[in-house]
Amino acid sequence: MRYCIIVLVFIASVYNLQASGVVVQETQDGIIKVQDNSGMSEEELRKKAEKLDTKTKQKQSWESLSPKADRYDWVQTKSGEWFKGKIIGLYNDHLEFDSKEVGDYTFKMKDVQQIKSHSLMSVNIENRAVFSGILRYKDNTVTVIQGKHAYDFNIDDVVSIAPEGNREVDYWSGKITLSMDTRKGNTDQSDFAFDGKVIRRTADSILELKYLGRVSTREGELTANNQRFNQKYDLYQTRYFFWTPLVTEYYSDQFRNIKDQLTVGAGAGYTFFKKGDDELKLSVGPSVIYTQFESTNTAGQKSHTTGALEVSSELSFGINTMTDLKYNYKFTLSDKITGRYKHHMVTTLENEITSWLDFDVSLIWDYLHVPQPKEDGLIPKKNDVQLLVGIGIEF
Repeated sequence: MRYCIIVLVFIASVYNLQASGVVVQETQDGIIKVQDNSGMSEEELRKKAEKLDTKTKQKQSWESLSPKADRYDWVQTKSGEWFKGKIIGLYNDHLEFDSKEVGDYTFKMKDVQQIKSHSLMSVNIENRAVFSGILRYKDNTVTVIQGKHAYDFNIDDVVSIAPEGNREVDYWSGKITLSMDTRKGNTDQSDFAFDGKVIRRTADSILELKYLGRVSTREGELTANNQRFNQKYDLYQTRYFFWTPLVTEYYSDQFRNIKDQLTVGAGAGYTFFKKGDDELKLSVGPSVIYTQFESTNTAGQKSHTTGALEVSSELSFGINTMTDLKYNYKFTLSDKITGRYKHHMVTTLENEITSWLDFDVSLIWDYLHVPQPKEDGLIPKKNDVQLLVGIGIEF
């Protein structure tokens, strides 16, 4: 009923919006975009925002105690501290903020008192409406200022917030982690791992690119060499439900008789639990797997293509203010030649050293139920477990 009322009010207001300098468009993917067409400049919108700020008075004017957003975006915590910098984005009740004082930092919205944006922001409201304008936030109310209008929304109805974006780089963030272990003496052994992730986040979508590569040598002989590249594109319908029109994975591991393996699929997902740092997401969908083997398998094949079903889950848990637990698990059901059943699990303890530097400990477990034998009859082991300790840099 609540959503029906919101939709009816929105439809009823469309006619007034179109007649008052506001453009309402529906894109090919069904997103309703409400854009300012009044001809007002960004500076004029900021002056209008400042006038609205001065109207928010109680016993004394909070505006007289707060900075003007004339050069920077500003965030005030409930402790009363103000931070100046640049809003990266808001998603799942977490506000990413880039400040010269604290670097790239993530605020929990429960700790945020006010937000004042200098730049234009894109605000994705549940029910697939996106508003672009100057943003203000106070008392759980998000205000988007466009031309002659100011639109108020409860923070619970906001799916995400992202900069309108004068530069493409404004949409991107990421993290790289390097792990290394070298031993000399009775045994010469080296282990190297590189884990990288970049994310492009807008008000209604997330593009995520991941890479994980591991190489190990013992007495100068290669003992492990595997590469994994993942791509996932999510389109959010609500705060909790999302479509995944495209998900891909490239994987290679010569010690598992897999020269190249490409997986292409699609699906949908849902956030089952979200409270502070604690979150559980699940997604599922069909896929197609193409595999090229290092050597001919028992079926006499050098390559094979099959359909599959993939299910993945993501769990985030805040242990304390400095340590987070991240758990990612994906299993795939396919035919016998591709392994029948396999899973890829990564459990990571992220220990924050500074706002941009982490000390990470990761446990990786890969399992393949039916490994394909090589031409010499050697059958790869089903389990591959590795513990990585490294330094992570966020950007």
